[in-house]
Amino acid sequence: MNVENIKAQMRKGVLEYCILSILANNDAYASDIINTLKEAKMIVVEGTLYPLLTRLKNAKLLSYRWEESTQGPPRKYYALTDEGKSFLNEMDTSWKELVNAVELIHQPK
Repeated sequence: MNVENIKAQMRKGVLEYCILSILANNDAYASDIINTLKEAKMIVVEGTLYPLLTRLKNAKLLSYRWEESTQGPPRKYYALTDEGKSFLNEMDTSWKELVNAVELIHQPK
């Protein structure tokens, strides 16, 4: 069994939750989201991020707006919708329940 593969699957499973959590603090440009994820050791590339952002937008959890940039073309900034905020609150509860369950199971005997 490959530990790195399992770790990658675990990160992939929480990536959408992490993206929503990042956007709960501030609207963000895709590069800002990638940098925040990388700082947290959540390795992600643009080819992974953009389809997730599109899926979250199509689910009405995110919206976006274009802003002019002094360093090139306009930038697309993502924001949580009201529906996204409600969904994130539900995810927060589910995450806490999952962490508690895993900690109960993983306690040394």
